[in-house]
Amino acid sequence: MGMRLAALAIGYVFGIFQTGFIYGKLHGVDIRQHGSGNTGATNTLRKFGWKGGVVTFAGDCLKSVFAILLVKFLFGGSFEGDIKVLEMYAGLGAVLGHNFPFYLKFRGGKGIACTAGVAFTVCPAAVPVCLTVFLLCIALSRYVSLGSILMAFLFIIQVFIFNYYGILGLEETAVTEFNILAFIFGAMAIIRHKDNIVRLINGTENKIGKKEKQL
Repeated sequence: MGMRLAALAIGYVFGIFQTGFIYGKLHGVDIRQHGSGNTGATNTLRKFGWKGGVVTFAGDCLKSVFAILLVKFLFGGSFEGDIKVLEMYAGLGAVLGHNFPFYLKFRGGKGIACTAGVAFTVCPAAVPVCLTVFLLCIALSRYVSLGSILMAFLFIIQVFIFNYYGILGLEETAVTEFNILAFIFGAMAIIRHKDNIVRLINGTENKIGKKEKQL
């Protein structure tokens, strides 16, 4: 349990690096005072355009990757279980840090880019389907939120399927814990989009390329 908590803490430290907030401050803007009020890539894109969105997405994605790689380096030779489980804890910590940074009064993003970084590093087999559906959804509907929700849902389903057929190569004793962590990732991403889901149902959700109303 000690190593799991350590991995979670390491992830949180990486996660609180708020790329969108920092990018905004470098341009004299508090991104939390604009659009949806969060520090994620979509809100940054709406405020600063594609460059800001891409920089933010890359930064938020990479902080999960770096957290996972550090945990693997530190504990890879001493953790008695499957190291992939510990990597998932690091990724979870990064998402929690991104979503709930203590120094911003726990007002962060929604964790999609961070979760993408976890999938890319720990479960790359899930990336092609998630990325394809995400991009197609945006191209066809222009709803980033809908693409994000579908991507989170598909991540959970794929992990369950992959582990059922042994595709990820996890030790048998690690499968259940890994599945639970994957479910937490997906569920948290969907829950963070609860307001978007309401707007999607009501037909009032903002489309990409359309300026959001200010808070």
